[in-house]
Amino acid sequence: MCIAIPAKVIHIDNEYAQVDIMGLTKEINIQLVSDLQPGNNVMVHAGFAISKISTQYYDFLNESLNELLKDTK
Repeated sequence: MCIAIPAKVIHIDNEYAQVDIMGLTKEINIQLVSDLQPGNNVMVHAGFAISKISTQYYDFLNESLNELLKDTK
């Protein structure tokens, strides 16, 4: 089973971006998604941005993931 996770783009440097994933900063490849800007939200899988998502969907996914993780602590 594969899963993509939501991330917020912080900084872009050519074909890579720094993103915030639930409070952690990671570097990902953004070659698969065009026209990204800092502040955009993306889905990330295996170190690659695979699609842009709306702010509403990003917020929904983050809330859902936080709720799931809360139950595992």
